[in-house]
Amino acid sequence: MAGVNANAMVEKQLVAATQIIEQQLDAEIERLDNLDSDDLDAIRRERLEAMKKRQQKKQEWISNGHGDYSELYDEKEFFETTKKSENVVCHFYRDQFVRCKIVDKHLNILARKHIETKFCKINAEKAPFLTERLHIRVLPTLCLVKDGKTKDYIIGFTDLGNTDDFSTEMMEWRIGRADVIEYSGDLLCPPTNGLRGGQRMDVHRKKTIRGGNKGDSDDSDSDY
Repeated sequence: MAGVNANAMVEKQLVAATQIIEQQLDAEIERLDNLDSDDLDAIRRERLEAMKKRQQKKQEWISNGHGDYSELYDEKEFFETTKKSENVVCHFYRDQFVRCKIVDKHLNILARKHIETKFCKINAEKAPFLTERLHIRVLPTLCLVKDGKTKDYIIGFTDLGNTDDFSTEMMEWRIGRADVIEYSGDLLCPPTNGLRGGQRMDVHRKKTIRGGNKGDSDDSDSDY
């Protein structure tokens, strides 16, 4: 009997929720129907202005090298890049590390997709002051910068399913959690195709932004 009552209550709640949504839709339709030509013109102007601003922003991004995954050759160039671009993803790498080449593959794809963000890499051996300042101890490490400030790190592959064959979508999701790209998916749920069977992600685990950046990796080459 209790189960029947519970089902009836759930059904009643669903009906009530549906009615509220229908009322909201009716109100929005009525509002749109009552718009006069001046209102419609104002909406069009606002949309055109937003489109123009977006296009101007795209041109600014392109002029700053967005859309390509580029190499930074010294520490000065790193600081210049983080000043010019609001959002920066910088990969600290070494040539002989296989995992760094895996990261290169994914960032090449994401750089073309997310033109709003500057994707770049720098050889850690050529930037000793920078790696020390950012407490980078494990390679590959991605430094995620917003408005000139380091917001997050992706250290090794632990946050990517702890596997070498994670998907580009998994990398995109993890970068998106730092709010340095315009991510359209669900930030609370990592893409399942980026995880091997049985693996789970703890999406609530806090990252170390300042202080000892000592991530673990199962790649024997990754300790810098």
